[in-house]
Amino acid sequence: MNVLLILFSLFFTPPKSVYDFKIKTIDGKEVSLARFKGKKLLIVNTASKCGYTPQYEALEKLHKQYGKNVVLIGFPAGNFGDQELATNTEIQDFCKKNFGVTFLLSEKVSVKGADIDPLFAYLTSQENPDFKGDISWNFEKFLINEKGKLVHRFRSKVAPLDPAITSNF
Repeated sequence: MNVLLILFSLFFTPPKSVYDFKIKTIDGKEVSLARFKGKKLLIVNTASKCGYTPQYEALEKLHKQYGKNVVLIGFPAGNFGDQELATNTEIQDFCKKNFGVTFLLSEKVSVKGADIDPLFAYLTSQENPDFKGDISWNFEKFLINEKGKLVHRFRSKVAPLDPAITSNF
């Protein structure tokens, strides 16, 4: 049994930070989050047909105002009431046309359940001063510090430009 544990640890190292993850952008490019070392990250699970969808406008303002110090990444997901469009192309077109989104978007992912994206499995299990556990709805926000550690988590109702978020920039 110990031999199996040793072999497992040789081939699988648990992530130490978000910098151990790679994402695929909405246009199909692979991006290592390690590229953003030294900057804060704001990670948001998004949806195009949700009551919180107008937060895209504030997210874009946040990106323009704080983009030199904070990397904003939206992760479209259809986990809650199937409120996300079907394809990455549809999502990208919707975000640009309706909200002028220029911040980084990932491909459509799952943020909850058996098919949860590994990054969100990691984020929802990390200790932080706010709360941990499953995402409960669209537009939850995860604030990562310059060292790749989750430092705050915000529920959907917290607006992107709320001082609870922006005071950390």
